[in-house]
Amino acid sequence: MNQHASIAQAKLRIGHSACPHDCPSTCALDVELLDERTIGRIHGAKANTYTAGVICAKVARYADRVHHPDRLLKPLVRAGAKGDGIWKEANWESALDLVAEKFVAAEEKYGSETVWPYYYAGTMGLVQRDGIHRLRHAKRYSGFFGSICTNLAWTGWMMGAGKLAGPDPREMAKSDCVVIWGTNAVVTQVNVMTHAVRARKERGAKIVVIDIYDNATMKQADMGLVLKPGTDGALACAVMHVLFRDGLADRAYLEKYTDDPKGFEAHLADKTPEWAADITGLSVAEIEAFARLVGTTKRTFFRLGYGFSRQRNGAVNMHAALSIAAVTGCWQYEGGGAFHSNSGILKLNTDLVEGTRLRDPNIRYLDHSRIGPVLTGAPDALFGGPPVTAMLIQNTNPANVAPEQRLVKQGFLRDDLFTCVHEQFMTDTAKLADVVLPATMFLEHDDIYKGGGNQHITLGPKLIDPPEGPRSNHFVIEELAKRLGVADRPGFGLTEREHIDIMLDKKGLGTFETFKEQRWADLQPEFEQAHFISGFGHPDGKYRFRPDWTGTPAPNRPPKSMGIFGPHQRLPEFPDHVDLIEVADDEHPFRLATSPARNFLNSSFTETPVSIAREIRPQLLIHPDDAASLGLDEGARVEIGNPRGEVVLHAKLFDGVRRGVVIAEGVWPNSAHERGEGINVLTGADAPAPYGGAAVHDNKVWVRAAA
Repeated sequence: MNQHASIAQAKLRIGHSACPHDCPSTCALDVELLDERTIGRIHGAKANTYTAGVICAKVARYADRVHHPDRLLKPLVRAGAKGDGIWKEANWESALDLVAEKFVAAEEKYGSETVWPYYYAGTMGLVQRDGIHRLRHAKRYSGFFGSICTNLAWTGWMMGAGKLAGPDPREMAKSDCVVIWGTNAVVTQVNVMTHAVRARKERGAKIVVIDIYDNATMKQADMGLVLKPGTDGALACAVMHVLFRDGLADRAYLEKYTDDPKGFEAHLADKTPEWAADITGLSVAEIEAFARLVGTTKRTFFRLGYGFSRQRNGAVNMHAALSIAAVTGCWQYEGGGAFHSNSGILKLNTDLVEGTRLRDPNIRYLDHSRIGPVLTGAPDALFGGPPVTAMLIQNTNPANVAPEQRLVKQGFLRDDLFTCVHEQFMTDTAKLADVVLPATMFLEHDDIYKGGGNQHITLGPKLIDPPEGPRSNHFVIEELAKRLGVADRPGFGLTEREHIDIMLDKKGLGTFETFKEQRWADLQPEFEQAHFISGFGHPDGKYRFRPDWTGTPAPNRPPKSMGIFGPHQRLPEFPDHVDLIEVADDEHPFRLATSPARNFLNSSFTETPVSIAREIRPQLLIHPDDAASLGLDEGARVEIGNPRGEVVLHAKLFDGVRRGVVIAEGVWPNSAHERGEGINVLTGADAPAPYGGAAVHDNKVWVRAAA
């Protein structure tokens, strides 16, 4: 290091924060602060025992987003037809006045439920993300059932364990076998690999990866199992058949901790490896080897991911995969058990920031995964209420990421719909808005975060000043409340820091200022509670092989007014394989999954040059034998479609996928595709059983050379 570099390093200030994005890792961050408005590189916090100094490359390059030349900096008001891209600049006062005026006019015509505040997880901060509910409840606007990401996986977990919690995820480093199932952790949860690889280096642990293609995580595995999409339940049942057959089931544990082990064993009698091989595409030898490994390795840690949320039978598959840990009894051992999310332990009281006490239980809820049917007036999506004619959208990009994209766009282009989008960039959704407001980024405002994939509550204080123009989500909610006459209601009139003070105080964690020094709080329960040694989360303390699919309380259960979703009558009595999926047929012989790209995060980072360059272009991973049968060469233009529409991509020949399965990685902007329509043209917005979700990896399609 030269003298000038040494001086620069000595003067470098480091700020501390948390990654705000929709990722279970919620990494603790060390941020290089170059001046009051400028950041350098971002690093994982070494002092945090889960982050352990490691973050994904895209967040390390966050300066590319903060200082991007295309950031939105001024409020914009549409000056041409919707979607034409003709805007006029406005000041904040007039833009917010216009939004309030349009909301009041809509309410006067159709009632308060015609306004639908819409958001999701572009930031996971509890103040900036969830404050939109405060305005919703105060004004009696339509409710929001957030289903797109977690529902199917959480439901399956809750059916078995009864509580959304589990072993300390850092225990992966103490395992003798780590099973990474349904998550491409290298791409979406990099810290999972930190601890799994440590177990391999220090203990000789085996890493097993189960997924639908040979992705970046599987390339690091000692055993990789490539399934056909939606067949996880069949694999799990065959594994448990072998465990009972070969005397590897922990019968003492089963008798003490599970509801009906004898009935379950009888149910598994015909769930042989041969049966599962036909369904999954795996060989009998692969299934037997996996079963033998987990059956003879007491310290096996099952890390179950959100891939289960992307298939219509995902709740069943999650429950089945989770049940293996109960059959082996690996919960009893440090470094053993199963983990999906710690969301059930990190309880901060958000009643005031969300305005929970202002909620009217008679107001309808709308399913945010079904925004296409909602905006196009489908009666079953509107639940008997008025049409949606006004929206405020924060932290999400539904015109790009929501299913049935053509319906979504059709809805946004309605002349009678007014839309205000509060955003950082001109996204596909912002392009269809009437008013666009520039938003701050996470380092430019105060917030606090919960880590679902770990056990920390982490502070994210403001570290730099934003450019002139962008304002925080909290600012927008407060200013609209003033204009809409509800600013005197409980929860309004407080700063971000005051809201954080209240949440921390109610949790016994001090104040913003004291917590700023601490940076995070580790809330992992003791071993006996985390491993369910003192009983599972159901009233009888038993793990349930026989789930009550429509009766068990769940953190993601929709309000009773919405009922039960999908073909719930077909959900099985015990873990099983159920074809609730879009099964390939003669007209649609391929199954399509829209898996995450390494350099994007949903529709974030799709604007940064390095991420774009590394992802190259929208591509379709297709088996070389399938490509040959269709006359497709590497890089050929290929059209895929189903009754919802069709999309053009470029073929990438890839033998790490089953024949008959194709993969489109990443949610590229619609404009990155030839016809201006993205991959979610092909995904369905029907609500899966029993509590909804978005089955975006569960699509039957035809594939052909593009004309």
